[in-house]
Amino acid sequence: MKKVFIDGRAGTTGLRIEERLRGRDDLTLISLSEEKRKDPDARREILNRADIVFLCLPDEAAREAVSMIERDDVAVIDASTAHRTNHDWAYGFAELGEEFEEKIKKSNRIAVPGCHASGFIALVYPLIKAGILPRDARLTAHSVTGYSGGGKKMIADYETAERSALLGAPRQYGITQSHKHLPEMVKVTGLTEAPLFSPIVADFYSGMEVTVPIFKSQLCYGGADEIRAIYRELYTTPIVRYNEGADEGGFLSAASMSGLDTMSVEVYGNGDRILLVARYDNLGKGASGAAVECLNIKLGTDKAKGLSIGD
Repeated sequence: MKKVFIDGRAGTTGLRIEERLRGRDDLTLISLSEEKRKDPDARREILNRADIVFLCLPDEAAREAVSMIERDDVAVIDASTAHRTNHDWAYGFAELGEEFEEKIKKSNRIAVPGCHASGFIALVYPLIKAGILPRDARLTAHSVTGYSGGGKKMIADYETAERSALLGAPRQYGITQSHKHLPEMVKVTGLTEAPLFSPIVADFYSGMEVTVPIFKSQLCYGGADEIRAIYRELYTTPIVRYNEGADEGGFLSAASMSGLDTMSVEVYGNGDRILLVARYDNLGKGASGAAVECLNIKLGTDKAKGLSIGD
């Protein structure tokens, strides 16, 4: 039975991973006592005793944890930003293609995609790979997320009785255009330039909707129907699926996938202006669910084991 250690289990992502793993008969969860949680020697010992380590830590702490691991056969699944652009690490989005899944299977260093980046990459990478969208395309992306993506402090800010009135309206952030997910968006898709990216946090707990608007004139060939065909062929699993006409009467709710570990890829618009949309849970396919899916692939078990995939 594989021993699993979640470093940073008290955080939002760590807690969700633990929920998904609790009760599994193929794993044993090991942990540090509260008093030893920040003891370097205790951390080093347990990191090297585990078969699989989840890192749910700030970037520098994640790098430090990796440096403590001396056993080559310890598999590390890192939910931080620290290693997502590192070529030596597998990028944990298996649905992008067989080469991504194979690298996850074979690697002992796996980087879990960022929440916003997951939707953007799911929409853009297949189009660049197919040659329908040029690598030098200048793109815009909008992302609406629930406040749980901001971690414990933001959750407390939104859920306290004394919260600011400003929290009742959607709030745009990343306004310096230097969001930490931009490097992975560029690297994984193959774009030559980062998109103009506008993330927005709103007053709901979890869920995410990433939209990439494009003009038909930006495409190398074809239009919306050709894009639909690419998504329809690629995204066929219970975890990531292309869905036709999935809107709610002309509306698209960013909370439609809340509580699930799946992603819905959709295409809207008209002949000239096309909206590429990915909807999922920022804590599901955007974080903890994606991490557990990587674990399942690494173990050679059902990818959806322990995940909430709905009907």
